[in-house]
Amino acid sequence: MSTEQPDSPQAALAAVRGTGAKRVKVAITDIDGVLRGKYIHVDKFASAVIDGLGFCDVVFGWDSADECYDNIRYTGWHTGYPDAQVRLIPESFRRLPWEDGIPFFLGEFVTGDGQPLPICPRQLLRRIIGYGQSLGYKARFGLEFEWFNFRETPDSLAEKDFANLKPLTPGMFGYSVLRSSQNHAYFGALMDELGEFGVPIEGLHTETGPGVYEAALQHAPALEAADRGVLFKSGTKEIGYRHGVIASFMAKWNSALPGCSGHMHQSLWSADGDNAFFDASHPQRMSDTFRHYVAGQMRLLPEILPLLAPTINSYKRLVEGMWAPTRVTWGVDNRTVALRVIAGTQKSTRLETRVGGADLNPYLAIAAALGAGLYGIEHRLPLEAAPIVGNGYEAEARRLPRDLPRATDALHASRAAREIFGNDFVEHFAASRHWEARAFQQAVTDWELRRYFEII
Repeated sequence: MSTEQPDSPQAALAAVRGTGAKRVKVAITDIDGVLRGKYIHVDKFASAVIDGLGFCDVVFGWDSADECYDNIRYTGWHTGYPDAQVRLIPESFRRLPWEDGIPFFLGEFVTGDGQPLPICPRQLLRRIIGYGQSLGYKARFGLEFEWFNFRETPDSLAEKDFANLKPLTPGMFGYSVLRSSQNHAYFGALMDELGEFGVPIEGLHTETGPGVYEAALQHAPALEAADRGVLFKSGTKEIGYRHGVIASFMAKWNSALPGCSGHMHQSLWSADGDNAFFDASHPQRMSDTFRHYVAGQMRLLPEILPLLAPTINSYKRLVEGMWAPTRVTWGVDNRTVALRVIAGTQKSTRLETRVGGADLNPYLAIAAALGAGLYGIEHRLPLEAAPIVGNGYEAEARRLPRDLPRATDALHASRAAREIFGNDFVEHFAASRHWEARAFQQAVTDWELRRYFEII
């Protein structure tokens, strides 16, 4: 990724022409955080980057398994699934190292008159970034992902019906130099090729569990951080294919093992370049702004939870004693709480929101965390709860909703969520989560077969 990104459609076209490429890959992110895209000829790109391009709006009308919703207003059989307008982002220009360096661009959806489409995840985050700017702040985020790796292929997954899968390595082996050395070609490709793709990894190591890795992405302004999060997950899967590896960002694939997190480090910066969270005179180095920000997330976590834990499976991760928070808590450098305050220097003081799983949509999760924190600042919410010292699982604090239906009901009923994210987005996203819950409720699982098939 060039250090000088194109800042206009004309500059983007010149950059593509300069590569000599005959095709360009373009992609958008759907409501589940899945990257959906296509290849277009360079001549088509020449018009698309100037005038936009049509993209079937079914990407907001179906779930992650391509099953069409029957409970949303935006699109459906009642609209005929027309094209929606996509604006390509000139400054998102990258070249794909694992596809012979072909040009790549992200896009975002706009309405027929060129306004932001309210249900587009990237546009939602833009809205929240604007909210922060109206209060005088610029946000920076750094994402961390854990994920499991398997010595499988798409064909073997289907043949095995997702059972008896072979992890990349056996045993727990957290922070193991042995296991990273054992798979150094894959390990190195992730760091090197993703770095070339404009998704720099600050740290990569094995985590506790068979075949599980954790990566910390370099922090960036909020929108770029979300772009990197989406491209990291997709890029990791693509690189994995080449190495005979299936990478899964499912929140909890095995009940006996820890789940996969999607932690978010964040800070706010004032116009004069100072960290708005830092106060050297405070015992915890927390400014009043920081305390209001934490209070906002504390107040709204139960109402925004589906944006951090968006699937049925997400809630299998949120259990006591498995490295995932279950209660609305905060503490200083405490990994058993939902909100971990890192009280460092003027440069490093920040908040880590630990609720999200690796299955989150980075645009929506960052929008949720940032929006809730800014809400706390705007309304000057007091941070009344004391920081947790010790085991956060034993704290007397509100329990987060235990499943997706209850969490979605809380989001749908939240006045604050509607104020922050807008009615159109809340209605659409809540309907998509209710659909997800209904699809699960109608499924007959292996657990039910083993438990009831013979004995009942």
